[in-house]
Amino acid sequence: MRKDHRTWHDDKERVPLRDCDHPDCGEPGEFRAPVSRDRLHEYRWFCLDHVREYNKAWNYYAGMTEREVEAETRRDTTWHRPTWPLGAQAGGYRRFMHSTTSIHDGFGMFGDGDAAGARRESRARMAGVHPESAEAQALVVMDIEPPLTLTRLKARYKELVKLNHPDANGGDKLAEERLKGINEAYAMLRKLLSD
Repeated sequence: MRKDHRTWHDDKERVPLRDCDHPDCGEPGEFRAPVSRDRLHEYRWFCLDHVREYNKAWNYYAGMTEREVEAETRRDTTWHRPTWPLGAQAGGYRRFMHSTTSIHDGFGMFGDGDAAGARRESRARMAGVHPESAEAQALVVMDIEPPLTLTRLKARYKELVKLNHPDANGGDKLAEERLKGINEAYAMLRKLLSD
């Protein structure tokens, strides 16, 4: 017959503990162990000696094929959550690229390299400059479409300064570098328009 084990908690009340689930053991079952691989949230309760014995014999992968072990290990690296390659999800940025919503991608981050290069060449041709020239690069930095006027250039410059100013971006060094590039591009295009 098993003993009735009781312990003190907070020095106020007596709380009975479980008995060890090992046959013929009368010690309190203070340590839990999963029932099986398929029932990880159901537990058996053991005393310290028997939980150690149970843990030594426990093999989560027992009875699995090599392929099943590999699949389980891969699922475990993502906490058994679904994953997909970056940008491949239907809800990702690609849905915006072919929609009617206008999204400015001035740095060509969402387009592939060929499309960004084609846009750069198109802007350069429309502005009457060589596609590889510094002026063409300035048009890309300013993300402005020809025909280029001083009024449009100034308005676009003000927009970009507000967006990329380090004070508006928490002192971000990358924003500071972008702002330097914007200032250089603005100066070059302003000079081009005044000539």
